[in-house]
Amino acid sequence: MKAGQVLVSETVPVMAQPTTPVVPAFSASTVEQVCKVLADAVTGPQIPNLIAALKVGESSGDEQNAKWKRLFNAVAARQNRQQDGRPLLRLISEVMAPVRFASQADLDATRALVNERLLLSGYQVLADGKVGRARPAATLSEAQQRADDLRAELARRCVHPDVLRFCRAELLQQNYFHAVLEASKSVADKLRTLSAMAGDGTPLVDATCSLGSGPRVAFNGLATEWERSEQTGIATLMKGLFSTFRNPAAHAPRVLWATSRTDALDMLTLASMLHRRLDDATVRRPGQQ
Repeated sequence: MKAGQVLVSETVPVMAQPTTPVVPAFSASTVEQVCKVLADAVTGPQIPNLIAALKVGESSGDEQNAKWKRLFNAVAARQNRQQDGRPLLRLISEVMAPVRFASQADLDATRALVNERLLLSGYQVLADGKVGRARPAATLSEAQQRADDLRAELARRCVHPDVLRFCRAELLQQNYFHAVLEASKSVADKLRTLSAMAGDGTPLVDATCSLGSGPRVAFNGLATEWERSEQTGIATLMKGLFSTFRNPAAHAPRVLWATSRTDALDMLTLASMLHRRLDDATVRRPGQQ
């Protein structure tokens, strides 16, 4: 067996002990794709310890390889030696330990990417970073849909942390309408805090961001017609977000509140953009030019 060659998943595994769960060897393509995702979550100096946990050594010159290639070679060597897939699962558990990640959003995004590859083989990374068995995905699109939950997609979009902070519980429950509702509340809350004014919804936006109000909260220098148009456009987007998700919650029957995942992603991304513009906005005193 050549170095770096991986046993295909059709190979019948050999259990090291009678009590050891059977884990069929993973295909070379699966190992490669998973290692590429894992490599992005670790640093070069961490690679030797991860490889040592697999009880294999690196060949001379391996340290010059890309991170993913070093992980791939280590998994391949160990998998070929014991003829089952446990080395890859061990590596995944080591890398996906929550303590390695700076934020929950980073962990969720990496977990989704690993699961896109792993679900095809009947395994998935759980919320605690451990690997468990799962119903195998029949197609790549099914694996992506099951792995790519809303929070992971939002993390990939670099959605503003204040959006996630306001709607975290709703996202955990995949309650898309209320996730967007809470996100819209977060925009209004920031606008009130920034302007030191009370109110809500359209009246709040008109009192703080409309040209007729000064504006009290300015998104640019307002020196040109283009800048004044942009100011009006951002204010209109805010009012649209509030009208679409805040007003229906107060007046429409609950059964009509359904929001699709696609719409939720788009609206949460809009809320994120509004947060960033508010972060960069200038508060103007009354009469200030």
